[in-house]
Amino acid sequence: MRKFEKMFMEMARVAALESKATKRKVGALAVKDNNIIGIGINGTPTGWFTNDDIDVDTGRTADEVLHAEENLVSKIARSGQSSNGATLYVTTAPCIKCARLIAQSGFTNVVFDTYYKDDAGLVLLEILGIKCQQIMV
Repeated sequence: MRKFEKMFMEMARVAALESKATKRKVGALAVKDNNIIGIGINGTPTGWFTNDDIDVDTGRTADEVLHAEENLVSKIARSGQSSNGATLYVTTAPCIKCARLIAQSGFTNVVFDTYYKDDAGLVLLEILGIKCQQIMV
């Protein structure tokens, strides 16, 4: 285990607390060369009129909501930084769609706390050569 892995995972968990989701609060942290290059939570896009009620009454997340990984990757791209070679710390293992985005964005490692409802995202990441590791804090 790398020296700061537990600390970075704990920081992702703290970020998740800022999500307004009621179903699942997710936080993500991108780290490159032991420096944090981005933070994301699940929520609506920047500038959205509200970030409340992002879970509809059916228990399904509203279509407008970004997953923490989507939010993180788009913020990194917008800032002009590169996630190539970075490690992603995320409180919930990525779904299949986020796994595609993670791979395309050049992340080489994914560290997660809890499993998602299925493991399709982790399977895809492993097939693509991206190391995945669970660290529960």
